[in-house]
Amino acid sequence: MGETRIGIKENQMNFILLVVTNFFVGSMVGLERTILPIIGEEDFGLVSTSAALSFIISFGFSKAVVNYFAGAIADRFGRKKVLVFGWGIGVFVPVLVMLAPAWWMIIVANVLLGINQGLTWSMTVNMKIDLAKPTERGLAVGLNEFAGYVGVAVMAAVSGMIAVTYGSRPEPFYIGVLVAFIGLGLSLFVRDTTNQVQLQPTSGSEKTRSARDVFMTTTWKDRSLSSLTVAGLSTNLKDGMAWGLFPIYFAAQGLSLAEVGLIVAVYPAAWGFFQLFTGVWSDRIGRKGLIVAGMWVQAGSLWAILVMSDYWQWVLAAVMLGIGTAMVYPTLQASISDVAEPYWRASAMGVYRFWRDSGYAFGAIFAGVLTDILSIDWAIGLVAVLPFLAGLNALGRLRETLPGLR
Repeated sequence: MGETRIGIKENQMNFILLVVTNFFVGSMVGLERTILPIIGEEDFGLVSTSAALSFIISFGFSKAVVNYFAGAIADRFGRKKVLVFGWGIGVFVPVLVMLAPAWWMIIVANVLLGINQGLTWSMTVNMKIDLAKPTERGLAVGLNEFAGYVGVAVMAAVSGMIAVTYGSRPEPFYIGVLVAFIGLGLSLFVRDTTNQVQLQPTSGSEKTRSARDVFMTTTWKDRSLSSLTVAGLSTNLKDGMAWGLFPIYFAAQGLSLAEVGLIVAVYPAAWGFFQLFTGVWSDRIGRKGLIVAGMWVQAGSLWAILVMSDYWQWVLAAVMLGIGTAMVYPTLQASISDVAEPYWRASAMGVYRFWRDSGYAFGAIFAGVLTDILSIDWAIGLVAVLPFLAGLNALGRLRETLPGLR
């Protein structure tokens, strides 16, 4: 064992392994992204949009709750154990979807997917932040989210193509079983980052915080942390809506499943790719400007989708939606890590990710109810108001958190 050091270059092999691992974490979500809403309608005869989106609600709430506890557990027992356990849960997800005789089993599978994502994705991002220097956090989170959302995009496109050729079940989910075992195998080789956490300085003498105090500080008491939490919640609320409604909306416009799959895939592809640049950019110019602008780009892109009627215009709008999301996603998490002390950082990140990923469920609920009551166009348009308001909130309340620019 060599000397414990802080820095991406100093921990290059472990960092790269975590990046590759998170590609497969994202792939688990991408497997469902194109085809599961359509499976709900075609295989199980779900007519209500709210019922069809219930799998996102179960995923969102289970992931959110697990995010909260994963941070606290990791602070006590170490990141690697949580990562490995999360992959052990993930192995069951594609098997349940393949074998499901009724919709309730799809719901159960997505509860397990939420647990898998809450444990594995939380740990990969926390471990990268542990390894990085303070001025490398945006880069670290950007690379993590890049890998994850490229995994989402690749598997969304692949599963759509397999579904067109062979059918929506079970063939696309054979790949999911392989992905889960690869992720589990990689996580066994990851080195824990507890030693790096212990090396990082703190600003005060206090070394413990109660779970209640961390929750209240991140959710409400600290104006910067609470602004970041609202922005994260709004971002994933928008994504929960997009996940559930985009396949249905674009199919209703007369697009083929392959065309729908491309639009559904380019959004997370742009989201993932541009995080390579936005994360490190926030290390140089600061966090606040990217967060405010990114929230507004997301809102504008959704409204643009509603006024467009051409396939390639929709593709462009989906790319812009991904860029707007990329502007905020790594920046929000880097900003959380700027504010929170090392000894309660994973717990604060868990609280932030609890609220952020609750957005998946709230987005699916709002989208389903608004579609059933009004229309799918109204649902998309009204959901877009929330990231716009979150951008206004960040403009007024968020302090610049990047060390050196505070």
